[in-house]
Amino acid sequence: MASSSSLSLSNNLSTSSRTFIPNPSSTTVFHHLSPPHLLRLHSPPTGGPHFSTLRCSAAGSETGFFTKLGRLIKEKAKKDVEKIFSGGFTKTRDNLAVIDELLLYWNLSDTDRVLDEIEEALLVSDFGPKITLKIVESLRDDIYAGKLKSGTEIKDALKKSVLDILTTKGAKTELKLGFRKPAVIMIVGVNGGGKTTSLGKLAYRLKSEGASILLAAGDTFRAAASDQLEIWAERTGCEIVSAEKEKAKASAVLSQAVKKGKEQGFDIVLCDTSGRLHTNYSLMEELIACKKAIAKIVNGAPNEILLVLDGTTGLNMLPQAREFNEVVGITGFILTKLDGSARGGCVCS
Repeated sequence: MASSSSLSLSNNLSTSSRTFIPNPSSTTVFHHLSPPHLLRLHSPPTGGPHFSTLRCSAAGSETGFFTKLGRLIKEKAKKDVEKIFSGGFTKTRDNLAVIDELLLYWNLSDTDRVLDEIEEALLVSDFGPKITLKIVESLRDDIYAGKLKSGTEIKDALKKSVLDILTTKGAKTELKLGFRKPAVIMIVGVNGGGKTTSLGKLAYRLKSEGASILLAAGDTFRAAASDQLEIWAERTGCEIVSAEKEKAKASAVLSQAVKKGKEQGFDIVLCDTSGRLHTNYSLMEELIACKKAIAKIVNGAPNEILLVLDGTTGLNMLPQAREFNEVVGITGFILTKLDGSARGGCVCS
């Protein structure tokens, strides 16, 4: 891609597989306990074998077995829930603890084993085989060449490798807003990635830096999209342009917003767009229409076209990025949903 300005890219990615429990009150925990015998087989003196009446063998001297088992399951479930809620939603940047442990007591004789486990950690974090192999082989060469002599040095080299991948493709990571008013930023991506929320956060950030912001509700497909963006406009103290009638064309709404931004001297116009599958030809063509409509109002706009990538998507990020870049020309990424156990390592690929 021609430019890769990056708003929020985390290089420390989760490597441990966590279990999400959506409703703590209905948790089921399975234990590897021998099941109680519910049927007894009798062999009477005459006749064939027969089963006695169904009864629980826990009766008599074993009274209370299931009561104790139920209590054990309940206590274990409570501990699991506490463990998940205390550590399961840790910021992604605070993870990769397994690599810290591997390198804490590192020595040269363990090189191959440690590198194999680092490779596994990166693959689990969705870095992809090509990038993972590149990083691990680079570490291996530096270790055997004597350039890396401690676990701390290896860890720093690993961080540097990831950062180099994220920053060397483009000259700068700052947003390019140009010199004309208004600068136009268009947000694109698939359904449910977090485009509208990211646009609201971006509006708050730019507004805090002193810029005057106009929001454009270009998501004309989703029923609540305009209402959601209006709430963000109210929270951030920004003005908003929405469709005046149902089934309005997204290109018309964005064109109207950019025109208002130009006439009233806004610094930046943030354009929301509808979520769309990168495999849907007609919907992708609509993005081209939106881009052309904006360019007719302000020459050279949009200044930035940011693709929102869901951190939980994994390697599916790659075809999304390729298709959106081919259609409208992506200038940067917004990586979302990294507040849980999402990995997002595929952004390196």
